[in-house]
Amino acid sequence: MIRISPVRVIGADGSQLGILEVDTALRMAEEAGLDLVEVAATARPPVVRIMDYGKYKFEMAKQARVAKKKQHVIELKEVKYRPGIDDHDFETKTRHARRFLEEKNKVKVTMMFRGRQVAHPELGQAVLDRVSGALADIGKIESAGRLEGKSMTMILTPK
Repeated sequence: MIRISPVRVIGADGSQLGILEVDTALRMAEEAGLDLVEVAATARPPVVRIMDYGKYKFEMAKQARVAKKKQHVIELKEVKYRPGIDDHDFETKTRHARRFLEEKNKVKVTMMFRGRQVAHPELGQAVLDRVSGALADIGKIESAGRLEGKSMTMILTPK
């Protein structure tokens, strides 16, 4: 598939073999039982390498699997509160939010209003402020509480 000749050839051990014709480089690769792979097509002359391409693809896939295993995907977890929440319920839900933040996930704190509670958003805002104060040591506010329909939302991110 290499169209331009001559090419700069790199051996299987990484040594420079010089500038050769494509046919010569292909013959050298076949004698070694390896493949001729174009490494830098834009260079002049193009750079090719004698290598085992199947083994190379396997190693790249293996590295990708290891990298994927080590990465942490940040999820958005949600904790729902009500304006008239009692102390024990508040502490339980805040403990859940703290655990989510410790796991390096974002937390969406939702204040749900029912019926005429929407007329007093300051009560909900007070609970959201209490939550952000309780979690200030481990998280910071990404977006402050804002009223959207019958709910008020605030997003916390880990520090």
